[in-house]
Amino acid sequence: MTEFGGWEMPVEFDSIRTEHAAVRTAAGKFDVSHMGQVAVSGPDAAELMDRLTTNDITALEPGDAQYSAVTDRSGVLLDDTVVYRLPETARTPRLDADYLLVPNAGHDARMYDRWVETAEASGFDATVENVTEAVGMVALQGPGAIDLLAGNCASPASISRFAAEFREVASVDCLVARTGYTGEDGVELLFDADEAAAVWSALDCQPCGLGSRDTLRLEAGFLLSGQDFHPEEKPRTPYEAGIGFAVDLDGEFVGREALTEQREAGVDEKLVGFRLEERGIARHGHPIVVDGEEVGTVTSGTMEAGNRRGAPVLRAGRLTRVGRGANLGGDFVGTRRIRTVLPEGATAPKFGLSGIDGADDGNRFDLRDAEFSLTTMLDGGPALPDSTP
Repeated sequence: MTEFGGWEMPVEFDSIRTEHAAVRTAAGKFDVSHMGQVAVSGPDAAELMDRLTTNDITALEPGDAQYSAVTDRSGVLLDDTVVYRLPETARTPRLDADYLLVPNAGHDARMYDRWVETAEASGFDATVENVTEAVGMVALQGPGAIDLLAGNCASPASISRFAAEFREVASVDCLVARTGYTGEDGVELLFDADEAAAVWSALDCQPCGLGSRDTLRLEAGFLLSGQDFHPEEKPRTPYEAGIGFAVDLDGEFVGREALTEQREAGVDEKLVGFRLEERGIARHGHPIVVDGEEVGTVTSGTMEAGNRRGAPVLRAGRLTRVGRGANLGGDFVGTRRIRTVLPEGATAPKFGLSGIDGADDGNRFDLRDAEFSLTTMLDGGPALPDSTP
């Protein structure tokens, strides 16, 4: 067990490799009740949500979900989040609201305060409630997840990607959302916290802990709040974090002016994915060195559970100089040469963020299946895409 975001959570049930493989080949279940849940209701709920999140809330119909971000006035990421416009007929009292914000673990109180303060300062007629401790959340993920859920839930396959409906799961009223953090198909189930044991027990598959949740999200190219970005320790805008697709500059959200300027000017650095030529793991904080000069830092790194290669995320200061000629410096292994830098446009349809760059689903990069041979930048090869999405 380990502490994470103020919660005691298991790192693994069997082994990280076993759990990772189960999600990639069949199905695995995660207790993700540590994620925050903030419910927002009222005549001005949509306007309040639109003021505080970067994506276009007004585009959501009841039952839609949307990946978004929360930024401060300088455009720095405070959190990334999924927003649900809840179906109009709620079966779970705590989820009887217009919108549900799902911030990262330990951020619920901060987001709640931000929503309440903004509603009061702007005179919005909206009710905000932190329901984190009253709502349980279980993620069922993997290529077999939907078929498995069908044994306990009516027609889960009829729920579209990035959509949510109220259904019974093992006789428990749940919000069944076709979302996740693994890059596989699956659902996230939200319900009254008292029903957590019943929902968990009904899902007959591999239980998974924080360890495999991290390796899965990293393969899929998903950010980890606090590690890949932090408003004080690692201030980074959505464009620098590679999630500019979650910014709608036509809105009037907090941070819009700063992000509009950055979008026009471009960024000096941003997060990209890369692999190593040799076996080894690029750990958090290790430097990236080109010609003896440090040009970036690893923000997230792990062994790819499927093939034993390092699968890190790189904070690159000068992207056009990072490629096969770059070395990962550090006393832990000496040096490891970077094999491949994965471009932003490399997306895999099954790796779950909706509406990126015109694709139905996708990510900033796919570290599981991609075998890109580009990025010999130091030798005059192709450069990464333009630094703004």
